[in-house]
Amino acid sequence: MDDVKIGEILAPVRPEENSRREKAVKRRFWRTVKKAARQVPFMEDVVAGYYCALDSNTPTRVRGVLIAALFYFVLPLDVVPDFLAVFGFTDDVAVLAAALSAIRAHITPAHRLAARRALADVD
Repeated sequence: MDDVKIGEILAPVRPEENSRREKAVKRRFWRTVKKAARQVPFMEDVVAGYYCALDSNTPTRVRGVLIAALFYFVLPLDVVPDFLAVFGFTDDVAVLAAALSAIRAHITPAHRLAARRALADVD
């Protein structure tokens, strides 16, 4: 995926749209994590990002970037549909990696701990 497309995916949206995306992420996140666990090499970071996005102490701009990336992750049909074996999550990985590298400083030790605990329960 090129940087322009990723930039479009992570671009700020209206608060109503961000709220709609957040609801979709909450509904679909764990199901998608279970499907993608072996294909996303930094799943603990993704889950920590999820907790960071839902944390009311996280700055609004950071939450928006994370929600946008997570929304793309949970969409079943995107640039490369997730149901395609091996390639399905490659575009999602690129978007998630870009978002996580941009906001890494906002993921706290508490978010990481929650991620480790949640992933232990998923396995």
